Amino acid sequence: MAPVLVMLFGGISASTELFTHLWQTVLPDYIANTLLLGVLVVLLSLIFGVTAAAIIFHTNVIGKNSLRWLLMLPLAMPAYLVAYLYTDLFDYAGPIQRALREWFSWQSPADYWFFDIRTLPGAALILSLVLFPYVYMLARTAFEQQDQTLLKASRTLGLSAQQSFFKIALPLARPAIAVAASLVLMETLADFATVQYFSVNTLTTAIYDTWLGYGDLAAANALASVLMLFILFAVIAEQKARAGQRHQSHSPDKNHEVALLNTVQQVFACGFCWLLAIGGFILPFSLLIIMALEYSDVEQLIALLPTGKNSLEVAFYAATITSFIALVLGLYRRMCRDRWRTLPQQISGFGYAIPGTVLAMAMLATFGPLDHWINNLAEIAGMQEPGLILSGSIFGIIFAFVVRFAAIANGTIESGINQIPHSVDFAPPSLGAGLAKTLHKVHIPLLKPSILVAWLLVFVEAMKELPAVLLLRPFNFETLSTQIYQLISDEMLEQGALGAILIVLFGLLPIIFLNKNNEKKNNKNIEENT
Repeated sequence: MAPVLVMLFGGISASTELFTHLWQTVLPDYIANTLLLGVLVVLLSLIFGVTAAAIIFHTNVIGKNSLRWLLMLPLAMPAYLVAYLYTDLFDYAGPIQRALREWFSWQSPADYWFFDIRTLPGAALILSLVLFPYVYMLARTAFEQQDQTLLKASRTLGLSAQQSFFKIALPLARPAIAVAASLVLMETLADFATVQYFSVNTLTTAIYDTWLGYGDLAAANALASVLMLFILFAVIAEQKARAGQRHQSHSPDKNHEVALLNTVQQVFACGFCWLLAIGGFILPFSLLIIMALEYSDVEQLIALLPTGKNSLEVAFYAATITSFIALVLGLYRRMCRDRWRTLPQQISGFGYAIPGTVLAMAMLATFGPLDHWINNLAEIAGMQEPGLILSGSIFGIIFAFVVRFAAIANGTIESGINQIPHSVDFAPPSLGAGLAKTLHKVHIPLLKPSILVAWLLVFVEAMKELPAVLLLRPFNFETLSTQIYQLISDEMLEQGALGAILIVLFGLLPIIFLNKNNEKKNNKNIEENT
């Protein structure tokens, strides 16, 4: 909470002159663009994700087993990478429009119409293709956990399969869909590289320009506070929407009947799901591979090693520290009987709602003065000044990652803890084992899969994170994400295709791991039901 409080107080002390100037000129447009972008991305993600989840779970769509995990893969693609690749593909000078002009003998843009991808709707589409798997995964899981007795009862009362879905299954999945929508909205509001590359002015780009362009950190803090209010409103609205929601059964019937699609329905269902998989992952990843084969060489691979080492280093430290803290807070919440035991975990998870740009500003506003105080203290004591040990080293990046991604680790480990029966907490003490031994011998071994998933998820998010690293990195310190962003800004992604592929491959690790775990659980449920 410390960086957030420092940022809020810094925004209160901002000069009204620049803020008033921004409000009278461009700020209303920035706010309108931010809201419109958020609404469009959430709507598209809901359409893509809920429809795909319903098709995969409720129908006999062809290629169901392959599509089940292919639809999760877009999460491994950074949005700014997909934005550049599709711009390169669909822009006026790209291969698609060149081919169209050649085929139809068109001479100029006046001869034909083609959509402009570098617009706000284009940015919304790109972000939706990358973020819809949040909705897909949570909606599909919600459908799988529903009590099928309710759907069967609705059918006996005369409802068709389609009516049962819209009146029973979809409303029951609403809490999970609402959570997914809030995640998509927070990721959209936090995005910086995609909207900047598409020249879509939002509050995130306004914060960046106000700070580095105008040199007014206080005004940037004020803008960041406005963005935080939007995010806080979204989180509260999502929680209010889910208030009072309860699971329909403590022992649900998981045996469900799939709807048999006719030929026309199969074509539309297959086409919809494969378009999402191709558009969100297969096509951009294939373009990266083509670039790497055409332009990469041994020298680029060697030059990539130091940058890759930096990325792995900060991601490893961040994942390890975050997972450890999440484990401590989760076990404290489980084992302690204090009435405030949930508060530390809730506070630590608040950082996920803070965009990377805002968090970086808050970090510098917090640790910058602290660094100067330490150096002044060293000078008074006659010691050598240590320099910017907090705000000018990788400490700041790792700290920001821990704050930003604590919620991911908290949720994953808390889910694992909730699956441990409470009787396990009391059995070891009845045999004379103390708390430390109980945790070491019983709880932590049971939580190893959850700890590994939490570590992988934070590791991948840290590998992909751009805004925080871009603003907090020390001099001459590059990660794969900052290097690729710089190459994209210079229209030279071909030179960094290998690094981009490396980020995507690391992003696939938790998806593959989670998919294997889900398959094991599904097979186990099928065996139990049989």
